[in-house]
Amino acid sequence: MTYSTLFFDDYSEGAHPRILEALSRTNFQQDRGYGRDFFTQEATRLIREKINQPQAAIHFVATGTQANLISIASILRPYESVIATHEGHIAVHETGAIEATGHKVNLVPSVAGKMTPESIEIILAEHIDEHMVRPRLLYISQATEVGTIYTKKELQDLYEFAQRHGLYLFIDGARLGTALTSPQSDLTLEEIAMYADFFYIGGTKNGALLGEALVVLNPQLQDHLRYHIKQRGALMAKTRVITTGFMELFQDDLYFQNARHANAMAQKLALGIEAVGYELAQPFATNQIFPILPNRVIEELEKKYGFYRWLADSAPGHSTIRLVTSWATREEALEAFLHDLVALRSP
Repeated sequence: MTYSTLFFDDYSEGAHPRILEALSRTNFQQDRGYGRDFFTQEATRLIREKINQPQAAIHFVATGTQANLISIASILRPYESVIATHEGHIAVHETGAIEATGHKVNLVPSVAGKMTPESIEIILAEHIDEHMVRPRLLYISQATEVGTIYTKKELQDLYEFAQRHGLYLFIDGARLGTALTSPQSDLTLEEIAMYADFFYIGGTKNGALLGEALVVLNPQLQDHLRYHIKQRGALMAKTRVITTGFMELFQDDLYFQNARHANAMAQKLALGIEAVGYELAQPFATNQIFPILPNRVIEELEKKYGFYRWLADSAPGHSTIRLVTSWATREEALEAFLHDLVALRSP
């Protein structure tokens, strides 16, 4: 089917023009492979500078699933498990990748997509001896799968809880840019690095051609990570294809400019939908919004626009859909969508 506009995700476009230009400009510049090149070293320097953590270990992989499974498998011993919410990406959308590495995912309920210390305590109380897996790692996403974000206090509380109970905290940062630039955010990238043992910075969903930057803060988790990356087939000979993009994104404010644009477009779309008279399943926070629309309206919109049905039968005759904006979303596309939504509104 041919759509006029895609709202499926924030990686439907290729890459920011500056990144493509940088790849073209440096194409014939010879350098070493497997992350030993200038581009990777410079991207590493820039990220360490941005997070104010000169001793952080930085590694680059191609995809978010690689980032999650490599990171989690490198942290855990064979008998240890990871705790995630029921909506967590590793629990729902990664084809059992974590379980395929030999580690159980213990699921806990969420509050607006977020993990709470109270829910973790239940898991810890249930796993008491060697006949069960040993919970060792907390997995959260910033932003969450439903577009919400952790506040500084919520993240700090989770991190301190983890430390008190001998747990590690890992943050999936596939959409970290839009989380940090959300109008509701009170966190900075430097503060993310203060309240996590391990996190990654998503490039794929924020204007990069591909790639995620793994950031290891805890010195106990830094050793031999390249071996894990290689064993999982993720150590790229041409790491520069990823890291040239991260150089461009972090040599100035481009990473955050991209994210702010995506959020601004989502906010405009959310306000427009509410003005028509429809509700959102979650209040606007980042570039994912979840309108609740009549099924007949959804069926008509699907003829022209690409988006996912998120939750069927949210209310009688209604379903929740997901609309995602990106660094490249055009205002004209939003205006066309809202115009069609108004036209489909029941008299």
